Amino acid sequence: MTIQTVSPASAPALAPARKPPLRIFLTILHLAAIGVVGGIVFGTLTGLLATGLGLLLVAGIGAVFLVGLVYAMYGLGWFEVARVSALYRTPLAPLSPQRRNAPGLMGWLRSLGRQSIDGRMWRAIANFTITAVLGFIVLRLFWALVWSVVLSFSPAIAPQGAFEPFGIPGLAAVWSPVTAVLIALFCVAGMIGLALLHRTLSLAIVVRSRETELTERVRTSTAQREGAVRAADVERTRIERDLHDGVQPRLVSVGMTLGLAQTKIDNDPAAAKKLIDEAHTSTKAAITELRQLARGIHASVLDDRGLDAALSALVSRSHIPVQLDVRIDERCSREAEAAVYFCIAESLTNAAKHSRASEARVTVRMREGNTLWARVEDNGIGGAQIQPGGGLDGISNRILAAQGTFRLESPHGGPTSLEVSVPCAS
Repeated sequence: MTIQTVSPASAPALAPARKPPLRIFLTILHLAAIGVVGGIVFGTLTGLLATGLGLLLVAGIGAVFLVGLVYAMYGLGWFEVARVSALYRTPLAPLSPQRRNAPGLMGWLRSLGRQSIDGRMWRAIANFTITAVLGFIVLRLFWALVWSVVLSFSPAIAPQGAFEPFGIPGLAAVWSPVTAVLIALFCVAGMIGLALLHRTLSLAIVVRSRETELTERVRTSTAQREGAVRAADVERTRIERDLHDGVQPRLVSVGMTLGLAQTKIDNDPAAAKKLIDEAHTSTKAAITELRQLARGIHASVLDDRGLDAALSALVSRSHIPVQLDVRIDERCSREAEAAVYFCIAESLTNAAKHSRASEARVTVRMREGNTLWARVEDNGIGGAQIQPGGGLDGISNRILAAQGTFRLESPHGGPTSLEVSVPCAS
């Protein structure tokens, strides 16, 4: 299984930041909530780890708990990134799971291993841990604030004696209101300080620095440019091969046939006429091949009538039966539609030539996030692999250049399925 993923170079802008007082209040609420549930979360993670290690040698049952631990940590990291992004109105790319880069069980295990050491996930978990500790302190301060309110009424509760709600021995009731005000101020200041500390730490741990963001954008742009260059090179090679192996020999044959007819036109007109008819037939076949080659370079119907009509025309020319299911309500960008169209066309060509498939199915949908998604599946013998310069290599490079993702699954014995997702605004 081969997967390539490219994230968009820039995240969508969010609404303006909330006013500081409201944001501080929301931060305190976040700290209090995580202070309550933090212990439960880490207790669950610790339980999965202990159970997994304890049962690891018992028929491998512990491995199930360890796998669950990795997915639970990913979920926790995803939640923390989303929480910080929403709380501080900072555009952050959501935490993404590690993709497979090899087929079968080993590919999945490798992706699971990469997920377990994902630095961004661990930074999010570390921030959640710090937040839970700060939240526990906020809860203590809030409890002290409540008691300070009670302490302020101590003259009415114990007018002649001492009141010791904080364990302060011999505190005269007459001094209790002053003490309560000081404690309340300390608690409020402490909660505000912890909220500001949480913001500083979260932005430092979870939010990537500007330099890191720019470096990531440069890396993504470089990968897209290289993919576009490789896709163009693969396409040029394909065109050269089709011209050299198809149209060129046919045109050479037409020229030789017409030359032979020219030598016979005076002595044997009937044979010359037959040769001219043969050359005429070969010429029409060459024109048909040139038209098919032109469709492989650019599908005019794609620009005129859209992806649905272009795929319908493509399926009607397929050498194997194809079930087409297209459900899109609006047009995407020309680059996105062209990338998906040529990927489907190349997949159907491979299915007809190499997979020994008797039927295929093409599904196209518009998914959340304004993403154009397509899946091609055939019932062939499978075993498809990406070879440098091959058709699948051209598909992966074209999708990479369009900022999309490409997924191929083709076990030996079949079936073969190919999925692509391309942003409509690519």
